[in-house]
Amino acid sequence: MMTIISLLLLASLLPHLTFSARVNVGIVNGKEAKPHSRPYMVSIQNNFMHICGGFLISDEFVMTAAHCWKGYPKILTVVVGAHDLRNSEISYRVEVKSYISHPHYTFCSLQNDIMLLRLQEKVKLNNYVNWISLPKEGVVNGDTLCSVAGWGQLWTNGILSNHLMEANMTTINHEECQRKWESKYLASQMICAHGHGGSCKGDSGGPLVCGNTAVGVTSFGSRIRCNSPAHPTVYTKISAYLPWIHQIIRNIKPIS
Repeated sequence: MMTIISLLLLASLLPHLTFSARVNVGIVNGKEAKPHSRPYMVSIQNNFMHICGGFLISDEFVMTAAHCWKGYPKILTVVVGAHDLRNSEISYRVEVKSYISHPHYTFCSLQNDIMLLRLQEKVKLNNYVNWISLPKEGVVNGDTLCSVAGWGQLWTNGILSNHLMEANMTTINHEECQRKWESKYLASQMICAHGHGGSCKGDSGGPLVCGNTAVGVTSFGSRIRCNSPAHPTVYTKISAYLPWIHQIIRNIKPIS
């Protein structure tokens, strides 16, 4: 009799256990974002398959990581207004007119891992599609609460997420980042951060958001374990590239 009761109790708990497990995975130990709460997020795709994240910085430009383009065929498309990548009722696809990676980007070291995509047409801004502000200047201090989001792998070597996932991260001071990454980390052009949840493969190019500002571009992390405390995720520091960004946008002829 006790065995039967125990089995019934276990059966009653199973739906709750399954639900909890589903909620607590994501961008790696993240959670599903409130639909369209991050209207700046875009899915960068090759042959209709998500490969990287990115984010709108105007109605015409997307920012992402340079390595997202270098490792794939040259033709990419951008999906804006998405939450569930399988549902295209609100989201739509835009072709890329030009690819502008930083001139000093080096794939082997991942220095200057930043890129602008100029879209074929200006996006229509609304509640589902909008840009995010960039920092005007300055330094991101250690122990600053920030967040990341993306459609990347749900666990190390796992499947990609169909839904946009998010996680809180805390920035780490440069000395500790330097100690953990040694010569690969350059304080002048990088930020590193860690949290209970964090970025994984497929989240590259997405923004590190502090407050309402994109301060970093998801660049690299541990090859062995996503969101590794031993090797926290590294983000390209956007403030270090503001002159280059403004020069590119200023010199582009407007779309007629």
